[in-house]
Amino acid sequence: MSRVMTRIRALLPRLRTRTGDDSGQVTAFVVILTVALVGFAGLVLDAGMALSAKVQALDAAQAAARAGAQQLNLTEYREHNIAELDPPRAQAAAQGWLSSAGLDGTVTATTETVTVTVRRTTRTQLLQLVGVSTLTVSATATATAIQGVNGTGP
Repeated sequence: MSRVMTRIRALLPRLRTRTGDDSGQVTAFVVILTVALVGFAGLVLDAGMALSAKVQALDAAQAAARAGAQQLNLTEYREHNIAELDPPRAQAAAQGWLSSAGLDGTVTATTETVTVTVRRTTRTQLLQLVGVSTLTVSATATATAIQGVNGTGP
């Protein structure tokens, strides 16, 4: 058995000169694999946090739009029994809801609908290592005033 080992050790230098010295190849592979793994973990973690922020933004946009859709034009409703929004009041109510929640967004209102868009910015955890420090998400919701429980709507 030792004779075989001696023979292998004698052939090893000749084999290295033919194939080239590969010392250090594993180190480069491990570095590249580690960077890829940290990048993938960053995408998973930070994308999950961005998705959570988007869901929260959507919840806030829906609530603000509902607050605005409650602002009916009472004159139209009393005189003609038509559920129509008062756009300035609806816009102010939705914007007031956003302000009270400490959120940034835009509100547009017509006589039929209130549309709210909320923007949120989240700080990244692992993606900061590759230069991405924040992710911005937005969500839009629209509410419509309808008349009665089974009222007709657009």
